[in-house]
Order: sequence, then structure tokens, then C-alpha cells
Amino acid sequence: MNGAESLVSTLVDQGVDICFANPGTSEMHFLAALDNPRMRSVLCLFEGIATGAADGWYRMKDTPASTLLHLGPGLANGLSNIHNAKRASSGMVNIIGEHSVAHLRYDPPLQSDIEGLARPLSHWVRRADSASTIAWDAAQAVATASEHPGKIATLILPGDTSWQQADSAVTLPKIDQRRPAPAPARIDHVAKVLTSGEPTLIILGNKATRGRALELAGKVAAATGARLGSQFFTARIERGAGRTPIERIPYAVPQAMAFLDGFKHIITVETREPVAFFAYPDKPSLMKKEGTLVHPLVEEHEDSASAFEMLLDALGASAVQPIVQARIETPSPTGALNPLSVAHALAVALPENAILVDESLTTGRESMGHTMGALPHDLINNMGGSIGYGTPVATGAALACPDRRVFCTVGDGSAMYTIQSLWTQAREGLNITTIIYANRSYAILKAEYANMGAGSPGPQAMAMIDIDRPTIDWIAMAKSMGVPAVAVETAEDFVKAMQNSAREPGPALIEVRL
Repeated sequence: MNGAESLVSTLVDQGVDICFANPGTSEMHFLAALDNPRMRSVLCLFEGIATGAADGWYRMKDTPASTLLHLGPGLANGLSNIHNAKRASSGMVNIIGEHSVAHLRYDPPLQSDIEGLARPLSHWVRRADSASTIAWDAAQAVATASEHPGKIATLILPGDTSWQQADSAVTLPKIDQRRPAPAPARIDHVAKVLTSGEPTLIILGNKATRGRALELAGKVAAATGARLGSQFFTARIERGAGRTPIERIPYAVPQAMAFLDGFKHIITVETREPVAFFAYPDKPSLMKKEGTLVHPLVEEHEDSASAFEMLLDALGASAVQPIVQARIETPSPTGALNPLSVAHALAVALPENAILVDESLTTGRESMGHTMGALPHDLINNMGGSIGYGTPVATGAALACPDRRVFCTVGDGSAMYTIQSLWTQAREGLNITTIIYANRSYAILKAEYANMGAGSPGPQAMAMIDIDRPTIDWIAMAKSMGVPAVAVETAEDFVKAMQNSAREPGPALIEVRL
């Protein structure tokens, strides 16, 4: 067994059984080792798709995937979505190919400071210096990526480490994913806040927005009258009819400040107090009202479900029924396409148990609140703000949950960053409906231009945020990569196209012409 074979064998033994890959010459032995029946290999035509897909896999599975990236430039291509994954607390194991040690002395053209590139966005970085120790290195990488919150582990794989023979017997570390509960004193303090009678907002993040933790949060809200909220962007929320609803703090600073104005207390659960996404000349960075008190209930590494169980005991409210969202039978919309009719179309067409990946920076900002009463589904947002996350994350989510339909809503400007995802979706036969909102501009930047107080944009400035010369042919682009596509211009046709796509296996694309 050579080093590459030892590495792949260790990954699958430790529960990492998928690799999103964009290989190069230095990784040929690793590529050969991927021909392992226990490891699924997924080819991505750009490294940012590989890292984004690994992010989507983790968000739905809560276990890390691996990626294979070619040397420093390949890692650099993938860093944007590694940033988004890190902000979403997604675990992943990145395998970065490297020249053999003997070759590095000659400063070959593709040599770079891989460690220097990796460290700012990795929690753990190691260079595998020996084929005999690479199994230990791989196990350590998986253990780090599997911690809570999830972490980014980067293992650099020199070519000679891949092809040299490895020792067969290595004792590997065990992965411990247990999370501690908060200190009882913190629980007692928050219980006093909740029974004070003063208006309180509980902000949920990370794993508190789903599963048992979300249900228990609904009990706390029912027992105390506290409201439940989330940051505007959240890694994954279980929402829809029958689930505990969470109010989304608005993105825009004035609206967020107005939303938070009535609260005396903010309780944070696996997240922090609301911060503006950008700095504006005349607006604050912290959006709570002056005098509002912030109380951490659950830190990012702690167990939210245990915390809420302890809190309910302290409140004497364990038997209370949680707040749940009623089903809202939205009438099927007709007529022109706009943010409201788009929202109503989504509410009508989303099938039960769908996964909705949202990167619709302009249209979605106004529409997602109108889908709260749809059938139960999961909503995934972009935590890091780096554009081009949507279609790769949808790819990983579909691979993680092959029995669920994934809908990916994305603006036309954002879609162009990682549109090669469609090719992987077609190759793998993934159940993804990609919805392109085609307004032919970076519409979000037009709004931000005004928010920044940058004056009246001239024609040259406006040309930098319009993408209508030439107009992108989304139908032709999708079909060229093996994905059936249709364009819609009315709400009726949009509903029909989404419903049709959900009935057929495999990927589809809908261009929504706004």
C-alpha cells in the first residue's frame, strides 16, 4: 500500500466517503487511490465548486467531505467557498497536492506557499512528510473537521509521499463529537431574564435552527413570550408548516434597527449579536438599540438541545407545547413576475421535504419571508457573503440527500461565478432545480451604491454593474452542459416549470425573466 492508498483508506475508515475533486499531475497517485469502491469521487470543473459542494454536503449530513485540489493555485481557486464554509461552521478535509520534496528545491513554476494560502481559512494545516505517517495525519484531519462547530482541515500531500510505500499498522485517534452543556449558572441567569417580563429576543444559530434544539426553543418561546429570531443569513434552517418559526432579522441596517428596537434583552444561541454586513458612512455596525443587554446562552461549541432542556427545567415548563408554524395555502399566483409573485410561486411549488438553497441577493431578500407557511423544507443561506456559493452548495446537498429535491435560487450575476456546477449535476444525475433570476444586472450593487452615499452614478459606473451587453443565453448554456432548461415570463409559467421539474429525476434549469 502506498501513501495515497493509505490516505484514501483512512478517510473512508474515519467516515469520509466522498471526494469532490479537480486533480492535476501531482495528484495522480491519489487519483488512482480514489478507485476504491468505498469512496465516491465527484469531478468538478472548478475548484470553487469542489469546496462549495463539500460545504453543502456537510450542511445536510453533519459529517465532513473531502476535496482534492491541485497545488497552491487550485487551493486559491477554492478559497472563496472555503471562506463561506468556515463562516457556516461546515467541516471539510481539503487534500492539496504538492510537488515531491526533491523537486521543490528547483522552484518549479507551480510552486507556491500552500501553507500561507491555507492558514487564514483553515483551523488545521499539516504537510504530510511521510507515507508511513499519512494515515495518522488523515485521521487527525477528519477528527478536526468533525468537531463542533465544524472546522476546515487542510492536508498537503507531496507527490513522493503519495507514491512511497506506507507502513500497514498505525493506531489512529478516535473521534469524539460530544458537546458540553452550558454551565448551570448561565442557565439560571437566562431563566431570570426570560421571567423578568421585559421584551426578549432569542437569536438562534448553527445547529439550534433545526431538529430537537429548534423544537425546544419553540417550547421556551411558548412558555415565556420571548420571540425567536435568526441572523439574516443562517447555515441551515428547518422551516415550513409544523415547525417552530423563526423571524429573520432584516439585512438592511435601518430595517434591522427597527426590528430590534423593541427588545430590552437579546439571548444568543450558537451565534453572536446582529452586526451589519457592511460598514456605511452614516449607520452603526451594531444594530441593537442602545441599552439592550446581550446574554449568551449557548456558545458555539456547546449543545443547544441540552441547554434548552436545562432552561425548560429551570422555568418549570418542560411540558409546554412548542410554537409551530401553521400551513398557509398560498393561492397560485398569476400575472407579472415580481418578488411577491415569485415568493408565492415558491410557496405553492416547493414539494414536501425540499431543500432550498438561496443566493438570490435581490429578489430573494424580499420574497423568502412569504414562504414560511409552505410545506416543510430546509433553507440554506450564504453565511460568508462570497458570491458563487449557491450552485456548488446545491450540488453537495443533492449528493448528501439523493431522495430530496433541491431548489437553488440564484441571481444571474452570482450564477456566472460557478455555473460549471451544472455539468457536475448532469454527470451525477442530481435532483436539482436551478432557478436563475435574470434581471441582467448586479442589482444588489445598485442598491448598495445608494446606501453608501456614493453620489449619482455616471454611465461608466453603471456599466460596471450591468450584465446585459451581451445578454447571457441561460437556456443554451444549460443545455450545453446536459441540463434541460426553460424560460418563464409569468407567474403561472414559473409555478408550472417548478412543479414539472420536481416530477422528473435529474437536474433542470428555469430562467425567470424579470
